[in-house]
Amino acid sequence: MVNEKYTRFERARIVGARALQIAMGAPVLVEDDGRLDPLGVAIAELKAGVIPITVKRKNK
Repeated sequence: MVNEKYTRFERARIVGARALQIAMGAPVLVEDDGRLDPLGVAIAELKAGVIPITVKRKNK
């Protein structure tokens, strides 16, 4: 997360999309410490701030 606050809905969407990518064979962007499930890896990537997904918001 590059100095950006995500809502809980954005975090859920980002982690879900990234977990699906990992499950389909995308390379893992964090050091693997024994996690086998894609969801755990996606959450670790979000905490590390390395997920290559951006959020577009409408300006009010």
